[in-house]
Amino acid sequence: MSIHLYKHNEDAYRAVETMLEDKQMAAVIHPTGTGKSMIAFKLVEQHPHKHFLWLSPSEYIYKTQLENIDTQFSNIEYMSYSRLMKHEDSIDTLHPDYIILDEFHRCGAAEWGKSVRKLLEAYPKAKRLGLSATNIRYLDNQRNMAEELFEGNIASEMTLGEAIVREILPEPKYVIAMYSYKKELEQLKKRIEGLSNPGLVSENEKLLEQLKRALEQADGLAEVFARQMTKPDGKYIVFCSSREHMDEMKEQAGDWFSKVDKKPHIYTAYYNDASTSKAFAEFKKDTGSHLKLLYCIDMLNEGIHVDDVDGVILLRPTVSPIIYLQQIGRALSAGSKNQPVIFDLVNNFDSLYCIDCLKNEMQEAFLLYPDTHSPREHFDDRFRIIDETKDSREIFMRLQENLGSAWDTYYEAAKQWYEENGNLKIPKSYVTGAEYSHWEHG
Repeated sequence: MSIHLYKHNEDAYRAVETMLEDKQMAAVIHPTGTGKSMIAFKLVEQHPHKHFLWLSPSEYIYKTQLENIDTQFSNIEYMSYSRLMKHEDSIDTLHPDYIILDEFHRCGAAEWGKSVRKLLEAYPKAKRLGLSATNIRYLDNQRNMAEELFEGNIASEMTLGEAIVREILPEPKYVIAMYSYKKELEQLKKRIEGLSNPGLVSENEKLLEQLKRALEQADGLAEVFARQMTKPDGKYIVFCSSREHMDEMKEQAGDWFSKVDKKPHIYTAYYNDASTSKAFAEFKKDTGSHLKLLYCIDMLNEGIHVDDVDGVILLRPTVSPIIYLQQIGRALSAGSKNQPVIFDLVNNFDSLYCIDCLKNEMQEAFLLYPDTHSPREHFDDRFRIIDETKDSREIFMRLQENLGSAWDTYYEAAKQWYEENGNLKIPKSYVTGAEYSHWEHG
């Protein structure tokens, strides 16, 4: 059976072939869900007499990718990055003609990176192909892994926003809500009380009061889910940040989903846990009439697909933009006809801004591909963001500005006094032109 590629992957495949011919190395940077691994499998299929060494973060990812194409290849030798690291001394027995680095941004990790570099140095003539949804390691000094591993030879690049605009991936409905903000309010209260200007204190206390009211008036999550989960028997992946966090969040399920289904089917997937693939397989097979929730940590961030997922629930604190976009990508897959829902449940105000990156990508893509849609269509009508936190967010941003500018205001006032008097012995009665009195000097 010959591997069939979607048009966007066919174009990428041709670019890869050309670049491998010219430069011996090529990277493909496409978002999660667009079928990047198919490009590499096509390369393997087209070169049956060449020996391929395929490296990826876990065997589980690789096996799932293989299942999707339902073909066996005798010319692929598979290794996880950690196995390569443990067997560095056997690198000289591998002799690959081609090296596939899947999720190649992960090769920036110190230990894995060392053994990958050894491998590449041992086989300078082997052609290398890299696949990733991103080449930048955001939490690692913005390292660009396409530069480090492929000398910047990128055969094909596409953002998540572009994939949605070009209708390669389905357009999601994006719902923003908050599930916990008590700590934040406490911190804001402390910061306001720490201000030394009574005028500023009372102005910000009023704002804080408004913020509290706005948050209390916002619908609870049970209502949000009831309103936005259009498929009460659907499948949703719930992303948690740690085992402890997951246990805590599972306890909320009865409450949160009570208006959708009183008895949801709950599955749990831990990374590197033997029972995980069993739970994952059962979740995939479940076609019953109940709501199906798969709670997981880390495991489904990359490389693994469930075809019929109706949405994802992101219980951020999110780690990096890479993981955030991969988690969103779990709900999107090329060729899918349904409109998935992304529930972005943030537990602090600071994580409300990531969605802006995606909106910007989509707006840029609209400019690049103006012919994809009719001129009448407006961007905001296309990508539906339902922001259940809008009022709270606006008040919070005003508060942040006030608290940020309080310091600036005092600094300017102190500077002015210093320039005029040559010291910082500022009397409490001092009033600047901006009427900020009660200057406290410490």
